[in-house]
Formats: sequence, structure tokens, C-alpha cells
Amino acid sequence: MSNEGFLGNMPPAAPGRDFDPSRATDDFIPILRSIVTQPVPFFAAIPRRGNYVGPLVFALICAEISALIGGVLSLTTGASIGDLIVTLIRTPISTAIGLFIGAAIAHVLVYLIVGSSSNSGFEATFRVVAYSSVTSIAAWIPIIGPLISIYGIYLAIVGIREIHQTTTSKAVLVVLIPTVIIIVLALLAIAVIGAALLGMGALNR
Repeated sequence: MSNEGFLGNMPPAAPGRDFDPSRATDDFIPILRSIVTQPVPFFAAIPRRGNYVGPLVFALICAEISALIGGVLSLTTGASIGDLIVTLIRTPISTAIGLFIGAAIAHVLVYLIVGSSSNSGFEATFRVVAYSSVTSIAAWIPIIGPLISIYGIYLAIVGIREIHQTTTSKAVLVVLIPTVIIIVLALLAIAVIGAALLGMGALNR
């Protein structure tokens, strides 16, 4: 499927434009195209402050679209309408919580790595986390979805670099340190669970 076919024929939004929830049907695709295809000018030009609503709603729409498509497809494998409704209700709540927690963690690292006086503030970091989560719209696609999420890491690095006017190396540290910690914790959890299961198996012999 071509890029035009997936994203429509709307051009990218002009640099410096935030997503406007009051005109979501007109704004969503142009903003999405700007983030995905022109991340450097997008993050360099967007306001550092203003409101949390636009970026938050944009991220929630991406997550909800993915949840809806994935939920509808799951109906063909035995899921119920009730399961779909629960998913659609739960997704925006968990996404909003995750965005603020993720932004808080990222901004602590911005504070430590970029500096306390030279960064653009927490709201700027939140905007990067929210807009770079655009890749969640493809999370429902098996195998490909997780691979596309890697591009979200790139978007976050570009966003942190541009919006806080820092170096690429510092932006990489801000974005990748939490990612590495999560991977290490996941591996430790798997190791602990595996050891526990092996121990239970040995006791049952």
C-alpha cells in the first residue's frame, strides 16, 4: 500500500502547528504526516508551551484507532463485543497515564543530561512523548507493529533534540536509558519466573 493510500492526499501540516482537537477530522492526517515524514521541522517549530490537550488528544486518537482495529479483528478469533468495549474504554485511560509517567521519567533525564536551565520544560517533553507515540496506531499489526515502534524511538530522539535544543548524543541517552532499563527488568522477570517454574518442576518429581 502506498504512503498516499494509507495517509490520504492531505499535505503535511505547516511547521509550528499543534494538533487542534476542535478540528480533529481536518488536522489529524496532516499532523500525522508531519510527524512521520518531517519530524525535524515539526519538532523544531511546534510551541514548547500552550496546552497539554492537543498532543494528548492526538496520542489518544492514535491509540484508540489501533485498539479499535485490533479489537474488531479479535472478534474473528473468539473475543466478544464486551471485550471490545472494555478495551476501547480502558485504552485512553491507560494511554493517558502512560504518557504522563513516560514524560515524567524522560524529563528527569532531560533535567540530568541536558541541564536544569537549558531545557524547554516538562510540557515540551510531554509533547515529544505524545507526538512520537504516533507509531502506536500500527500496534495492532502482528510482527510489523513492534518493528514500527522502533521508528517511534527515532522520533522521540529527534523530538528531544529539537525541542530542547540539545545534541543528538544527549537525546539518545534520554530516550534509550529508560528503554534499556525496561528491557533489563523484563529479562530479569523472565529469568526469575523461569527459575521458579524449574524449581516447582523439580519439587514435583
